[in-house]
Amino acid sequence: STQSAWGDRPEMSMLLKFRLQPVFRAPCLRVDARAITIPKPVSRAGSHHVWKKHARNPWGNFARPTLVADKAGKGIIDNPLTNKGTAFSQPERDRIGIRGLVPPRQMTMKAQIQRVLRNYHSLNEDLDKYLYLTDLQDRNETLYYKVLIEHIEEMAPVVYTPTVGSACMQFGNRFRRPRGMYFSAADRGQMAAMVYNWPSRAVDVIVVTDGSRILGLGDLGTNGMAIPIGKLALYVAAGGVDPSRVMPVMLDVGTNNENLLQDPFYLGLQHRRLEGDEYYAVVDEFLTAVRYRWPHVLVQFEDFASVHAATVLKKYKHEHLCFNDDIQGTGAVVLGATFAALKAKGLPATAIKEQRVMVVGAGSAGVGVSEAIAAAMEQLGLSSEAARANFYLFDKDGLLGHTRKSLNEEQRPFARKDLRDGLQRLEAVKEIRPTILLGLSSSRGIFTKELLKEVSKHQERPIIFSLSNPTANSECTAEQAYAWTEGKAIFASGSPFRPVHLDGKTFIPSQANNMYIFPGVGLGGVLSGARILDDSVFLAAARTLGDCCTPEMIAKGQLLPDVKDIRSVSHAIACSVIEATMASGAATINIDHADIAEYVEDSMYAPEYAPLVPVPYLDDGNF
Repeated sequence: STQSAWGDRPEMSMLLKFRLQPVFRAPCLRVDARAITIPKPVSRAGSHHVWKKHARNPWGNFARPTLVADKAGKGIIDNPLTNKGTAFSQPERDRIGIRGLVPPRQMTMKAQIQRVLRNYHSLNEDLDKYLYLTDLQDRNETLYYKVLIEHIEEMAPVVYTPTVGSACMQFGNRFRRPRGMYFSAADRGQMAAMVYNWPSRAVDVIVVTDGSRILGLGDLGTNGMAIPIGKLALYVAAGGVDPSRVMPVMLDVGTNNENLLQDPFYLGLQHRRLEGDEYYAVVDEFLTAVRYRWPHVLVQFEDFASVHAATVLKKYKHEHLCFNDDIQGTGAVVLGATFAALKAKGLPATAIKEQRVMVVGAGSAGVGVSEAIAAAMEQLGLSSEAARANFYLFDKDGLLGHTRKSLNEEQRPFARKDLRDGLQRLEAVKEIRPTILLGLSSSRGIFTKELLKEVSKHQERPIIFSLSNPTANSECTAEQAYAWTEGKAIFASGSPFRPVHLDGKTFIPSQANNMYIFPGVGLGGVLSGARILDDSVFLAAARTLGDCCTPEMIAKGQLLPDVKDIRSVSHAIACSVIEATMASGAATINIDHADIAEYVEDSMYAPEYAPLVPVPYLDDGNF
């Protein structure tokens, strides 16, 4: 009886009139005082759909009634997507059959958050804090994301870099509960079937790694699964993607890490990595399988070794909705920070085409950043050749010259013909006089005192970005950058550093972390129904990011917005991505420009407890 279950709440009894997807996600219900309406889904089957405004949802953005179809009782408590811990109301406990299965006192979410924070702050080590939050995520995702969103500035370095690097190193030893899916070389020929083992009927975003180049730590094999898990936590907390519609993936093709090959407790395949056609066949089968089940899913490639990263991206970026965060995401965030740095020098954005850029680190990230900045130069009128002539790429052997035989296809356009191959960094600085120095080498301390002093000798305000992470791999610290340039540096880093006090001034270093880019890009790509994400998307995201800081923030040396404002940044970037995909024809949804901001806001997940309603699931789709 709906009357006995819901009393005199007619809007709840009306739920039975609608066919909602059970268990993991019901559509966002737009409710007014008279009726419940369900917005029509975006059509992505080749036809364009025009989004229309709907009445606001009084339960809050994306907080909606959830229908539990085939589970009740303890099954609800065991599911982190539906569990509320001690926050179930007394009528709800009767309605879903859990009276007696949880402690009798009902606690508010506010009280639960206070308890979480008390326990969190009682821990001294960041890795212990990481494990505590992981346990919370495995029990109660709504509470986990509520805490993470409200304390994102404090907790982002724990959930992701730099702490996630330590979590990866300990992943096998501290494994507790599986999260995500593992597709391995042993599953060849079975992936199209095994993809249906994933319980969610809808997946919007997948983050996949093969574990071959985890941060600056190298080949960690399946221990790198902490990376997709952490990335997707930020997709939800920073980007507002629904947590029931994300899937972390480990693509296990073996490992070349000798310690892991000998480790009796290693959780992955203990053979050397597949290479060549065998490797690409596994990648192809995986992408075919997930695209068959979820045709519109966005796939983010993460921490693939340089030898494969660019090749995989080049093969699939024109066919699949995908991107490589190490290449395109890093490029966009560095480009955005560079636009802000030019503002700090009193220069317009167009001045980027006049910069001389020295890039230390010529792997996939270094080349990706160079390509992103070069693309911005080209948009301002430079030819491809003229834009790349502004770059000087270095690896461990020195400057990349055109005579080097080991150049790959991505490096070759940046190889210098006017300087000798192997020219060393300090000598090159004296000759090049770079205006921008970028570090993507994962080599700790490679920006020496002598090098930075030489850079600042030729530039009044040198732009110096030490972008490698975790912190232990930074080319230099913020304090070193400011001290060795006598406070002249415009600095950003890949890992977080505290404010620096020097000669009576306080400098606030910015963390050029990809979390400023990928959540908004992913959200915009999904909401636009994009078929692909081309270069215009990342250039639009970079320009938006570069405009997020106020003049007052830039005056203090801050190039990127505060992390606490990350959801606003993601919202702005998602809007720019939707505009870019519509302009390029890649989008499958049409929205009036004036409505885009509201459309994105209404679509962003907000973690609030929603009423749970037990409804039997019928195969014919009727209640």
